[in-house]
Amino acid sequence: MVRALATCILAVTICTSVKAGEVIPFDPELWEIRAKAHVLEHYRGRDAIYIHQGTASLKGVAFTNGTIEFDVFLTERQAFPGVYFRQVEGGNQESFFLRPHLSGKPDANQAAPSINGLVPWQLYFGETYSFPYDYNYEDWTHVKVVVNGSRAQVYLDYAEKPNLSWNLKHPPRAGGVSIGGGFAPMHYAGFTIDEKAVELVDFAVEEPEPVPGLIQEWSISGQFDETELEALASLEKLISRQRFEHTISVEENNAANISWVAARRSADGKRLGNTVFARLTIDSKATQTKIFDFGYSDRVVVILNGRPLYRGNNKWRSRDYRYLGTIGLFDAVYLDLRKGENTLLLAVSEDFGGWGVTGRFRDPAGVDVRP
Repeated sequence: MVRALATCILAVTICTSVKAGEVIPFDPELWEIRAKAHVLEHYRGRDAIYIHQGTASLKGVAFTNGTIEFDVFLTERQAFPGVYFRQVEGGNQESFFLRPHLSGKPDANQAAPSINGLVPWQLYFGETYSFPYDYNYEDWTHVKVVVNGSRAQVYLDYAEKPNLSWNLKHPPRAGGVSIGGGFAPMHYAGFTIDEKAVELVDFAVEEPEPVPGLIQEWSISGQFDETELEALASLEKLISRQRFEHTISVEENNAANISWVAARRSADGKRLGNTVFARLTIDSKATQTKIFDFGYSDRVVVILNGRPLYRGNNKWRSRDYRYLGTIGLFDAVYLDLRKGENTLLLAVSEDFGGWGVTGRFRDPAGVDVRP
């Protein structure tokens, strides 16, 4: 216990002694490295760290606002090198990472939070969270992220103006800082951090157009395993035992993010159920059939008044090797509503990339909807 405390104090002392903007060497006393493999070496004229499927976390830092900069030597292999900041317990953080294998494409990079251990890029996508960029594979790429309050900006290769501005998802809170990423390994060098808050420049966010008639709130059940949906004879019992203790709201991306109220793993690392019911109560003024447009990530079973109507799969690469599985109003079902109260359940299951739900009545006349 005494030794652990001494190590912690040493790490804090070392990090706080580094001057703002001064390159922090990849010294094991300064960094905690959690990776499949790593190498400290001199590479392309720089003192660098080579990280394979993992991260290097700066010890003794509680970062809230300021500037983080580093260089990364990219290759064309599929990888997601980036920076993760305001890291706190429960797998919650903010991040910006590159997709060097998608050079020049609209999703060549990604700004995204981690929420209860999930990175919901399938919900937060498009011009609001990424931008096209032509990467250089012959020299170092410079990444600069500036954070202030609930907003952030990124500059690549010493750009004079920000390449991207975005709104952060978590309330401002001090947390850790890491660099690294999954899939192919990359070299990193020249890491600096300045915890002095600076004003953001030309902050502008591309806001998606609101969708008319979009359902704004959903009730969310407790978690259960997706395999329980297979036993149709037990479906009524499965539904009856659920408690709907959470209500989630649609965000600016026109979807409700289930991961705000559900996690795939517990605090001690155990797997939790990968499925929840998203519920709507529909008051119909008459017996009628209505078209309901909806979206989900990753898989869904649609159930009206206890009767399953539809099963779908929208996960990453579920339809071809390029398919992203991003959420939108891409599916529809005809709902035979009875006069009075109806219960619509969407059993939404998640693997990775975003746990979400969205929906609307194409013609809302004659129906009132509540979570």
